[in-house]
Amino acid sequence: MYQRTVLIVEDELLIRMVLADTLEDEGYEIVEAGNVLEAIAVLGQRKIDAVITDVDMPGGLSGFDLARMISDQRMDVPVIIASGRHRPRPDELPGEAVFIPKPYGMDAISAMLDEMTSLEGRRLAG
Repeated sequence: MYQRTVLIVEDELLIRMVLADTLEDEGYEIVEAGNVLEAIAVLGQRKIDAVITDVDMPGGLSGFDLARMISDQRMDVPVIIASGRHRPRPDELPGEAVFIPKPYGMDAISAMLDEMTSLEGRRLAG
């Protein structure tokens, strides 16, 4: 059985660790990045099935920038954007990215990932 890989892009270590542990328990393989530049490097090196990114991060690039890059490169990678400060309208989200406000429940993230990365969900979206 194929193990889906999720890239978590979050500069707050504790949030990243909790999210990673929860999703590993759900059966996902997890790759972590602390900023957008690290995330771009990961995306260039391995197959990623979904990205969860915070909006505000160090280094001058935001989660919106990352989602825009993924969309512009026509990467077939679903993106979940999370933030406790920003509340973007759907038309402000890059590509097919979806938004979830912080604090979010782990069940909500898991359900979103299951839908976005399932073969059936990808067929319906495509």
